[in-house]
Amino acid sequence: MIIYTDRLFLRKMNMDDFDALYKILADTNIMQHYPYIFDEERVRSWIERNMKRYTENGFGLWAVCLKDTGEMIGDCGLTLQLIDGEMLPEIGYHIRANCQRKGYAKEAAKAVLDWAFKNTDYPAFYSYCKYTNTASIKTAESIGMHFEKEYPDPANEITHVSVITRNEKVLANQS
Repeated sequence: MIIYTDRLFLRKMNMDDFDALYKILADTNIMQHYPYIFDEERVRSWIERNMKRYTENGFGLWAVCLKDTGEMIGDCGLTLQLIDGEMLPEIGYHIRANCQRKGYAKEAAKAVLDWAFKNTDYPAFYSYCKYTNTASIKTAESIGMHFEKEYPDPANEITHVSVITRNEKVLANQS
């Protein structure tokens, strides 16, 4: 399964992506809003977990690659996450530091959202992060999501949740 955008393609990640993903998930600046920085074992587990998600759910976080070079610059996809006590479909993304602020996260997240609306029956999609992660919140808003709530969370202190529903997506497409 491959999703194409103007500048990117998203594909299933595999263990060959370890080095590229490690550069992202072990970067203290990128992961400053995450509960921890990834070590090698956590990165391998991240890849294995997503490979399992592809089989069990038909989706997961996918490798975000540049069309021009094929280089992996991040991950983005749909996963089921525990958000304020409920398992909900979440669109998540991580982009390598030197590729940030170029619209890649927005481009990938929008493509995933479009894919999710076409290929799943979920009534809404969410994005969540630590309340201080303004870049992630802005990316969620840039694809049509809006603030739903914040709640206390031991991992994030306060977790910020953004959402978009099928009805909102239909209305946006009509205008």
